[in-house]
Amino acid sequence: MIRVLCNYLLQIHQFRSSTPLILFIPRNFSLFVQSPVALRCRNKCTTINSSINCCGIAQTLISRCSVLLEKEENGSVLPNSSLKDFLLEISDVVPEYVRRIRRISELKPEDVLTLFLGFQSKVGDNGIQVKKVVCLWRILKFVNESNGSFKQLPRLYEVMASLLVQVGKFKEVEQLLSEMEIQGILLDNPEAFSCIIQGFVCEGNLEKAILIYEKARRRCISPSLSCYRVLVDSLVRMKKTQVALGVCTDMVEMGFDLGDDEKAAFENVVGLLCWQGKVLEARNLVKKFVASGFRPSDEVLYRITRGYCEKKDFEDLLSFFFEIKSPPNVFSGNKIIHSLCKNFGSESACLYLRELECTGFKPDEITFGILITWSCREGNLRNAFIYMSELLSSGLKPDLHSYNALISAMLKEGLWENGQGILAEMVERGTEPNLSTFRILLAGYCKARQFEEAKKIVLEMERCGFIQLSPVDDLLCKIFSFLGFNDSAVRLKRDNNAGVSKTEFFDTLGNGLYLDTDVDEYEKTLTEVLENSILPDFNLLIIEECKNRDLKAVLRLTAQMDRWGQELTSVGLMGLLKSHCKSNLRIKPIIDVWKRRPDMIAQLEADALNLLVQAYSKNTSTSSGIGTLNEMIRMDVRIEKETYSALINSMCKIGNLSDLVGCWDRARKDGWVPGLLDFKSLISCLCKKGELKEVVFLLETMLVSYPHSRLDILNIFLERLSEDGFPAIGRVLAKELTSLGFSLDQKAYELLIIGLCKENTVSIAINVLDDMMAMSMVPCIDVCLLLIPTLCKIGRYETAITLKEIGTTKLSSSSRRVYGALMKGFFTTGKVREALALLEGMMSKGLSLDAEIYNLLIQGHCKAKNFEKARELLGVMVRKDLSLSISSYGKLVRLMCMEGRSLQALHLKDIMLRNRKSHDCVIYNILIFYLFRSGNSFLVGKILDELLPDNVTYNFLVYGFSQCKDFSSSTLYLFTMIQREFRPSNRSLNAVISHLCDTGQLEKALELSWEMEFRGWILNSAVQNAIVECFISYGKLQEAECFLNRMVEKSLIPKHVDYNNIIKQFCQSGRWLKAMDLINIMLKQGNIPNASSYDFVIQCCCNYKKLEEALDLHTEVLDRCLKPSITTCDELVSSLCREGQTKEAERVLMSMLEMGEIPSKDAYRSMLNRYRYENDLEKASETMRAMQQSGYELDFETQWSLISKLSDTSLENSNNNNSNKGFLSGLLSKSGFSRVSIP
Repeated sequence: MIRVLCNYLLQIHQFRSSTPLILFIPRNFSLFVQSPVALRCRNKCTTINSSINCCGIAQTLISRCSVLLEKEENGSVLPNSSLKDFLLEISDVVPEYVRRIRRISELKPEDVLTLFLGFQSKVGDNGIQVKKVVCLWRILKFVNESNGSFKQLPRLYEVMASLLVQVGKFKEVEQLLSEMEIQGILLDNPEAFSCIIQGFVCEGNLEKAILIYEKARRRCISPSLSCYRVLVDSLVRMKKTQVALGVCTDMVEMGFDLGDDEKAAFENVVGLLCWQGKVLEARNLVKKFVASGFRPSDEVLYRITRGYCEKKDFEDLLSFFFEIKSPPNVFSGNKIIHSLCKNFGSESACLYLRELECTGFKPDEITFGILITWSCREGNLRNAFIYMSELLSSGLKPDLHSYNALISAMLKEGLWENGQGILAEMVERGTEPNLSTFRILLAGYCKARQFEEAKKIVLEMERCGFIQLSPVDDLLCKIFSFLGFNDSAVRLKRDNNAGVSKTEFFDTLGNGLYLDTDVDEYEKTLTEVLENSILPDFNLLIIEECKNRDLKAVLRLTAQMDRWGQELTSVGLMGLLKSHCKSNLRIKPIIDVWKRRPDMIAQLEADALNLLVQAYSKNTSTSSGIGTLNEMIRMDVRIEKETYSALINSMCKIGNLSDLVGCWDRARKDGWVPGLLDFKSLISCLCKKGELKEVVFLLETMLVSYPHSRLDILNIFLERLSEDGFPAIGRVLAKELTSLGFSLDQKAYELLIIGLCKENTVSIAINVLDDMMAMSMVPCIDVCLLLIPTLCKIGRYETAITLKEIGTTKLSSSSRRVYGALMKGFFTTGKVREALALLEGMMSKGLSLDAEIYNLLIQGHCKAKNFEKARELLGVMVRKDLSLSISSYGKLVRLMCMEGRSLQALHLKDIMLRNRKSHDCVIYNILIFYLFRSGNSFLVGKILDELLPDNVTYNFLVYGFSQCKDFSSSTLYLFTMIQREFRPSNRSLNAVISHLCDTGQLEKALELSWEMEFRGWILNSAVQNAIVECFISYGKLQEAECFLNRMVEKSLIPKHVDYNNIIKQFCQSGRWLKAMDLINIMLKQGNIPNASSYDFVIQCCCNYKKLEEALDLHTEVLDRCLKPSITTCDELVSSLCREGQTKEAERVLMSMLEMGEIPSKDAYRSMLNRYRYENDLEKASETMRAMQQSGYELDFETQWSLISKLSDTSLENSNNNNSNKGFLSGLLSKSGFSRVSIP
């Protein structure tokens, strides 16, 4: 291996000379190295830039990039466009309709309606372009303004309104509705009203949407279900309660089959009514909902329940459940029981429960738990045990809180002996005690002075893992500390019988003991512990866990809260919000606050509300966030900048542009300016949505607001523009800023270059590089690697070498990559000598050759067709165990096959397969491709058994065998790949089907076509043309038409389809209607037929005396700036003259003259004959003069005929004899007859 490499390097030395690289190094080249002074350049630039006035930069940029910043969907039409321009613009959608009305001098309402209906039917499935609809609107206005007597049809307005709404042109919709009212036309189309209402809602103009809705209802018109839903949702969001109630009532009473979205909208209306205390209205709405055959959801019943609980009107609530025949679920039922216990006691709640069960309500363990806890709180242990007994007899498992309440109540009453029994039963039933359970037991035993039992509880707590004890711990001190006493507040002492006895109790040894403490305070503390443990207060528990930062416990408690009929208070919510800011968890109560507890919003302070909106934003619940923000605005609450930032960032992630723009507008009014991170997120979203104007104005705001961060802002802006494909705007901005004295840093130039290269505007990128280097800036390694090969391609070797020197000096770790880039550039442009000299220079600097360099060398020698050198390098790579790239492999295989070394190519394939774990198919496909290309198809069969073919393989096989004239194999593989669901390429399909059609195998070609059609694969133009031409050649015109019709029906027409050839053949076969249909199809698919196709169809129409169609097509040809042939015009003029359409014939003749064409003698003769027949001698004379000016001479018969007509006229009109003689004299003299020769 070493010997081979040495030989190779010796051969390189043979190419050495003193000139190659030196020739390319510029004389004035010097390497710019950053000094400590240069490192302070950015700070200097920042100081300079901050003093520049950037106000107005956005408007300047918009004016200079108007073409780039104008969105296509704006549908802007030139103000001076004519009716012809508008019709031409929409002719690719409805060519057959536009063609009919193009020649009508004064359009009638029926003509315009036909056009509009045709347009509406065609765009239904394919979407709609704003520009096309704007053209229709301008057509309507044009005919209105140009024809004062033009009376619109109601249906015309409906279609126009519907189309305008679909593309969001609501200003035009308003104008249209005003015109309708002026003309007394009533729009009575429900679909049109629905579209208008939904459009105004989506635009954020709710007031106009309501006005349109009310207008529709006054006319007894019912909008669509989706319209109702959208309107109701918007009304609820904006708290338009009464209007929302009315619209929702209409929706329910209309008898629609409501879907999930509509039911959700209904729920929101019920929730809004209940929130505002209008429970009766909510109840009546639900009753109507039930009367329509629907069952109210559990959420609806919960909201009604909550509303009644706040009013404490439980009797009316019970009658409501009986009326709707729907029982509450456990959440609603438990809410009722909890409220009753709280307001009227547990016994009343129990009686109510019995009635509630009659509605079908099924209590759960929590229902009984509520009764148990409240009974314990009331001191009614008997009832508590009755409820516990009923719970157990129902097969339910008691809740931990129920056990804790019973234990606490019993210990409070002094029944400490039973405490351990309940604890044992609880554990036996599978309910593990919690820390609160042990605290209750400790408090109860201490209250009963059973300190030995209390010590056992402490040991049990240690066993359960709640506490850790050390051998020196005093258990009693631990107990008192756990119960909240100070270390010195409670002491247990032994009575020494000195004086008055203090003994309160005895220990197990009989010693008298007493408590050295404030007994009243002691008893009070223990009683509070027991009382507070009876009824669970989930808000306090949540706040406690939030303090402990146990978010899992918080989630568990919030889930239990709803089941216990309790609600989150503002204090609990505040604790949740503070915890949520420090976690990534989605806490359900926070999400539900806006939907289920909007009344709480008014109870929260500004800090809490800001945290709430930030929490919604964090959970991407932007709709709730926006709703809360609107309430804050209504309440005049201060909105923090962090709140706007969080909400706007969340909307940027979701991509909801309308909400984003609305929130952003509000934020700007409050003086909010995004930070750098917010700016990055915001422009990213706006660029993706194409809102470039907004991006530009945002940039100006940032530049003005952060004068000392302008370089960072500009770089963020340029980076986003480069990534989203708008580097040209960045280039214009950079020029404008530099003209103001703004100093761009190195990164800005680099971002511009990278973006411009991505868009293939390399010449501009190189200009930017020149500007950059002229300012002594050193481009980064990525820019060097990107531009060096390109610079070589355009012959700028000096600059390429300069970049190489920069790259190898500035970043030594990337030197190989830079050398490789320049080497690639040299090899690409055929500079082999220079590339080898570069290699020597690289090795002289001690840089070892890696796989990338070796691959570049192989590719370069392959390009130079130097196989021996390439083979030597390959040997070195194999010995060094370096990977040969796919690109190098492909070039080697190509060179081997072209030089007749196909067997070596097979061997190389084996080497590649041994060294690679993937790309097997790619390796085989490259080999197959070049074997076919070199005519070695016989070797392909030897390797097919080695691989599992993919789509590319099959396409190479099909096309390769076809090129080798082995069409049987080509066809076989084509059928095989289709059956394996591989879609053939157009090239492969064209090759096989064209051969089948050329050789008369039409049936097999159709079989292939059917296979493609069955899978919904589009046949390209060439395939369709081949099959149709084959049909026509066999005289099967009907079958050809059926085939094309099937393509249309199955939507298998490719974009820009080309039917020009078969249009000609159909015309030659007299099928002018089908030919015209094909012209229409081409136009709809975005391809304008050539003038020849129009010529054939026009001539065919003339032959069949379809002159109106011929004239329509001729007008279309002229409108499209195509040039009809002289033969076509001659034929059309002759036909028109024969049929007596003199005016149209004149128009055709004049169009020829306007285009600079000379009509034929036959065309002139046809016109003269027609004028002679019509006795129009003046026009005959004009035509004769035009004919003579065109170089034609009149024959004797035509001249004598004119003389005869003139003579007859002179007899009838004797007063004009002199003038007639003058005409005759002029006619004869110009025709070559002298005055003397006239008899």
